[in-house]
Amino acid sequence: MRYRNLLLAAVLASGLAGAETIAVDNGIAVKESGVATPTRGMTMGEVSTKFGTPVSKVPAVGKPPISRWEYPGFVVYFEAEHVIHSVVANS
Repeated sequence: MRYRNLLLAAVLASGLAGAETIAVDNGIAVKESGVATPTRGMTMGEVSTKFGTPVSKVPAVGKPPISRWEYPGFVVYFEAEHVIHSVVANS
């Protein structure tokens, strides 16, 4: 579980995000991306069927096994066979 939290923190810190953070008035707001991405809990098979073949597949590492599939415009992170996070690349 701790590995997954560290992985997600690293992903979000790496310059990739599914939304854009913008300053408004006395705080911040999140502007959602219009890019369709896999949702949490989808299986690898469902992702393949809906989004096609990824540009690259990075093999699983760690326990639990975390892998990623890279598509043009977004990356999908899996724990075992299920989506844990989808990240849209900054444009």
